[in-house]
Amino acid sequence: MEILQLIQSNLLTPIILFFLFGIIAARIKSDLKIPEAISEFLPIYLLAAIGLHGGIEMRNTGFENMLIPMFVAIGLSLLFTLNHYQILRRLGKFNIFDSYALASTYGAVGAVTFSVGLSFLKNQGVTSEGYLAAILAILEPVAFIMAIFLTNMAVSKQIRVKKQSFTNDDVSDIDVGLRETKTKLSQVLHESLTGKAIVILLGSIVIGYMIGESGFSSISIVFDQMFTGAIVIFMIEMGIIAGQRLGDIKKVGVFLIAFAVIMPTFNGIIGVLVATGMGLSLGGAVMFGLLLASASFIAAPAVLRHAIPQANPSLYITSALGITFPYNIIVLLPIMFAISTLVHGEGSIDLFNYITK
Repeated sequence: MEILQLIQSNLLTPIILFFLFGIIAARIKSDLKIPEAISEFLPIYLLAAIGLHGGIEMRNTGFENMLIPMFVAIGLSLLFTLNHYQILRRLGKFNIFDSYALASTYGAVGAVTFSVGLSFLKNQGVTSEGYLAAILAILEPVAFIMAIFLTNMAVSKQIRVKKQSFTNDDVSDIDVGLRETKTKLSQVLHESLTGKAIVILLGSIVIGYMIGESGFSSISIVFDQMFTGAIVIFMIEMGIIAGQRLGDIKKVGVFLIAFAVIMPTFNGIIGVLVATGMGLSLGGAVMFGLLLASASFIAAPAVLRHAIPQANPSLYITSALGITFPYNIIVLLPIMFAISTLVHGEGSIDLFNYITK
């Protein structure tokens, strides 16, 4: 199966078509809108479904089997976040605040993207390790915490330098500002761990672990059979929001547009190869890569608007939702699936011959 054929078949799935439909509706300025109650309910439902399956899988395979993938994912997330910052700061010439905000946005994970990835694998008839849902929950706050910590260190260093040229009254004001800056890390930690997305995901994982497959059977009609349908409806809203952001893409600049495509591709492919080396299945490698390739556009604005208020929200929201999210679910997912199929020795993909045609 060729990569272009995978992308083409992916484009014709209900999830992608309804996402594109939402974009078109936004661009023609339709008054189409998902009711607020439904738009608030669907993310909770999707996370609960993912968490339940993840908890059941953890019970079946054992918690110890996810430790190595979990620590590797955390390490790669931190490494990629630092790499993002260096690229944005040195090559993109963004200021410290925008660089760290963008770096953490692309170091975090996207639960919506993860949901789409699960449906993509289901369409391909492939399964993945369910415990990756637990890694999803753990990775969410990691990049934010590190980025805020490093931002605080950078700001503290600037303040110490400026203290030397200020009066005693000015120094007193600076000390107050410094203490306020240092409290942000604890605030971010609290917001990240107690946000509704993480709470419902972790809670569902625990419940899934406790009830097992026998307990899940009574609610499977809701949290299994209806899963894809719920994503389809949610994709309409995501398409509408992305369509509204298309006009802002030109404002983020060519460099950030390229960054929003190249970095997820690099991170995702590395993730697939590393996951394969750890022994994850074909589908597990794809989902592991997707965790590292996705960008947070739901949790990021909620956390960063308080943690790094100096950063420009239009940069990290537009790039993550308007560029990276569509690219990931339409193009990158098939690419990672093709690479995972190749390195797992299944199927008949010959990337070299395909590229040199």
